[in-house]
Amino acid sequence: MLASVRSATLLGVDGHPVTVEVHVSQGLPSYHVVGLPDTAVRESRERVRAAVLSSKLEWPNRRITVNLAPGGLRKHGAGLELAAALGVLGAFDGLPDGVLDEVGVLGELGLDGSVRPVPGVLALVDALARAGAREVVVPDANAREAALVPDITIRPARTLGELRASLIGLEPWPDAPAPPEPSASEDDEEVDLGEVRGLSLARRALEVAAAGGHHLLFTGPPGVGKTMLARRLPTILPPLARGESLEVTRIHSAAGYAPEHGLMARRPFRAPHHTASTAAIVGGGSRRLTPGEVTLAHRGTLFMDELGEFPPTALEALRQPLEERVVRIARQSVTMSFPADFQLVACSNPCPCGLGGPLCRCGDGARARYRRRLSEPLLDRFDLRLAVTPPEPGDEPGEPSAPVRARVVAAAERQCHRYADWPWRRNAHVPARALMRVVRLAPDVDAAWRGVSEARRLTGRGAARLLRVARTLADLADETDLSEVHVLTAASLRDDVL
Repeated sequence: MLASVRSATLLGVDGHPVTVEVHVSQGLPSYHVVGLPDTAVRESRERVRAAVLSSKLEWPNRRITVNLAPGGLRKHGAGLELAAALGVLGAFDGLPDGVLDEVGVLGELGLDGSVRPVPGVLALVDALARAGAREVVVPDANAREAALVPDITIRPARTLGELRASLIGLEPWPDAPAPPEPSASEDDEEVDLGEVRGLSLARRALEVAAAGGHHLLFTGPPGVGKTMLARRLPTILPPLARGESLEVTRIHSAAGYAPEHGLMARRPFRAPHHTASTAAIVGGGSRRLTPGEVTLAHRGTLFMDELGEFPPTALEALRQPLEERVVRIARQSVTMSFPADFQLVACSNPCPCGLGGPLCRCGDGARARYRRRLSEPLLDRFDLRLAVTPPEPGDEPGEPSAPVRARVVAAAERQCHRYADWPWRRNAHVPARALMRVVRLAPDVDAAWRGVSEARRLTGRGAARLLRVARTLADLADETDLSEVHVLTAASLRDDVL
């Protein structure tokens, strides 16, 4: 007797369809799971049996073999248990033939037969929908999140007994939840850019970074306002598009951080502590590869305060995702890619004591060691680098977030329109090989750009980043063509900060 049930497993941030095949045959009573299961999947034997018996259903006292196909794909977590239980019931004539055709099943089982939530249900349901499932049975606690996937019917399940009764027609299906609305509006920010006094040039750099998606580095002594300014970046960023919102929510769901009230409306803002390990920053792990902060910041901002205090290995590991916007992690048995299209905003002291300049109390050796923690290739990947000086006592509060955000959104829309026929949407995303095709330079502007690049001894990467920032300045000014002023202003926002 054989039964087959659709399910899915989570690898990284992506769901992968899995077929749970259950074979019940004569022989000594046993329960075997094959198909590269991890420890959690292998331990499902006792939970599945107890859940079936607690639901007052008959457990076959025979030899049971559960195969998880495809056999070469590693299976993680307890989300396959409900599918295995239904497979046992189906193979032992506990379910009518064909009742699970085109139906996906997800859920962990409790010993009392309850169906418990699983992480990453958004990615799992999406994988089942793409594999052809028309309905998906999910734990009742995951139903609102699963309803975010379009064009598929969600069947909430509270207990194994109630689920079987609904499958065979003894009880009606519970009402499926409506897809929730985005979890936050744009008008309930806890902080505002207007709280920052003075720092006009730094505020300008923050606006340019938000408009073009540029990486930004602030340096300066403690208390000057670097962190205060950087933490207000989310208040002026463009909103997430519908597709981006679903993508970001799916990633956070897979990592166990799914919002309670639906799609994420705001761009993520991640701020890891400087004691975070390299695996915590870029992802990884010894047994199961999990996403790191750069992936959780996808389509948003990764804020690294006290940049010079982070482990050098973690900082150098950022170089590849900053360029390619993806993280590739290789282990002996598996290689995985995670999305990492994030905007890096960092703050750093100029030296170990933080004072810098004539007030610095650090020795030459201490300053040299501190400087070496931030390599030149890493610093070269920041489009905007600014040394922040303290505001004056009489400085007034600056412009609030709302009008700044309006200018940023308008500039971002101009970029989306310009790059409508290209695979990128923001100025910071334009690769160097295509930059001259989309950014037209008049002879005098080209001469100014080349002159600044030579005078600053910029690398090819640095010169390209200078041109991208100039293009963003023109977009903020609603100007079609670049001018020398844009190039020179972009150069003024790229200091030799250390």
